[in-house]
Amino acid sequence: MTDLIALMADLEEYLGDPWDASAPMPYPRILAHDEDQRYPHVFVDTLADWGLYDWIVPAAHGGKAVNVEDGFNLYRLVGRRDPTSATAMVLTSLSYMPVWIAGSDAQRQHFADAIRAGRKLAWGLSERRHGSDVLANDTHARRTDGGWLLTGEKWTIGNATVAATVMVFARTSDQGGPGGYSVFAVEKDRVPADQLRHLPDEPLHGLRGLDMSGVRLTDCLVPDGALVGRVGQGLEIALKSSQLARIAIASIAMACVDTALRSTLDFARARVIFGTTVADVPHSRRQLAESYADLLVADALTTGAVRSLQLAPEQASVWSSVVKFFVPTFLEETLARLTAVLGARYYLRGHPRHGIFQKVLRDFAISNFADGNTVVNLKNIALQLPGLLGNAVEQDPAKVARAARTVAALFDPAAPMAPYEPAEQQLFSRGGDDSVLALRSAVAALRRAADASDGLDAARLTGCADTAGLLADEVHRIADEHAELVAEQGARAASQSAELYDLARQYTAVAAAAACVHLYLHGRDSYAPALRSPAVLLLCLERLLRRFHPTRTVTGPDDVTEVAAVLADAHDEGRLFAHRPFRVRW
Repeated sequence: MTDLIALMADLEEYLGDPWDASAPMPYPRILAHDEDQRYPHVFVDTLADWGLYDWIVPAAHGGKAVNVEDGFNLYRLVGRRDPTSATAMVLTSLSYMPVWIAGSDAQRQHFADAIRAGRKLAWGLSERRHGSDVLANDTHARRTDGGWLLTGEKWTIGNATVAATVMVFARTSDQGGPGGYSVFAVEKDRVPADQLRHLPDEPLHGLRGLDMSGVRLTDCLVPDGALVGRVGQGLEIALKSSQLARIAIASIAMACVDTALRSTLDFARARVIFGTTVADVPHSRRQLAESYADLLVADALTTGAVRSLQLAPEQASVWSSVVKFFVPTFLEETLARLTAVLGARYYLRGHPRHGIFQKVLRDFAISNFADGNTVVNLKNIALQLPGLLGNAVEQDPAKVARAARTVAALFDPAAPMAPYEPAEQQLFSRGGDDSVLALRSAVAALRRAADASDGLDAARLTGCADTAGLLADEVHRIADEHAELVAEQGARAASQSAELYDLARQYTAVAAAAACVHLYLHGRDSYAPALRSPAVLLLCLERLLRRFHPTRTVTGPDDVTEVAAVLADAHDEGRLFAHRPFRVRW
């Protein structure tokens, strides 16, 4: 099992002080690249020299990837420095997924070697006319002597121009449909130039240096060995690949907010106005503490989600969509709150301390729409709500007991896992979401913990149990409203209704609350000591309760002051804004 804390510390030390212009990845150079809209070749090469690509290549093929959470957290560190560099490298990782899922052993080894040698990959899925509707894609492949001829256009593809290989999702049946698509590995140096042309790079609002272009294929001949998996397996491969992608993009969203909060905290502690620092103004102190709590909520949810890919792959469709919807939309509000604390400074582009805030604010937006936008992910959750809600409301003792055993491993970072096998992920959960299913039993465990404590801890734990209980009650209300919706509109109309999507949105907040409670109960030994205070959990749960009751408060000034102090200590001691004590230089 990887010593992830030591590994993260090694990478952070290698990257040096982000404010030292002579360091390998300092903010001044990162901002200069962003201003010039330059692809971050130098930073990607620096990270590759350290060995970062090894953590996205399976150990069986020469890499070090065994547990998904290792790569997830390493890229989170990189994203704190430069979301553009992190995204550029994640794109290669995600483009390898079709091969890892369905490729032959020879294909896996071939592309593993290519990645470790520094060759970039791209995932040619989306098309200009069809966006997220992949089953409407027009790019097609037809058999010919010795291989396949691919024709069509793939547009807004990350790394499309700089990549050595583009994995192309193409129609292999005139009828299309779920079994009508396949995936092909198009190695550019093996096809004539007139068969593959690059589309212009699209200027972006954020990630300004990223290669976001495309390819146009015209009777592009690829050999039979370019087919990844079986003919007709393309949709399955794409959907399984997206499950990891949707969780992975959250690491970059969290990294952006970590940097934004750190920048705002520095300003708030130094800026004196009306005779006191901004950080000591009670309103600002609460905003900073709440922003920290928001990051911890996201950290708890993604901890369970990334580990679920190995421990509960049959539930990957739910976990991935919950994370992909909830984390960006939740943390987008966090960023808006931080701009209010930072005030006019965040609008000043020239100062590097504020310029980096502005950059991550722009870069963050990619997390909302890449690898399935919010509507796509809400739809996936909405279609599975009947089973999810039914199990959570029924509370069958045997199912709850099994779910409780699963979440104990999901939320304990020290619990061992079998090596990651992405092919085992399922496309539909069949009602499985052990985290929400086990929430009621977790509330009971919080009450027992409160009974075993005394003083302030006992009071706070009771508050945590009460608040988590209120959030668990929301499942029953959501289930009742879902039943009413189906009764009023009929199952077909209800499945397309705006009301159903809103119920799915609410479900994601309950899932986040469940993650916070489970991590506190099962992963507390892995926490940085200061984060073990029930005050931290209480504020996290309050943040989620307010998704349903915007004016409801369960914390007092003392709770907020304690969480603000935990935040300040984490920054001063050089720790990532996360539960585990990952070291950072700033």
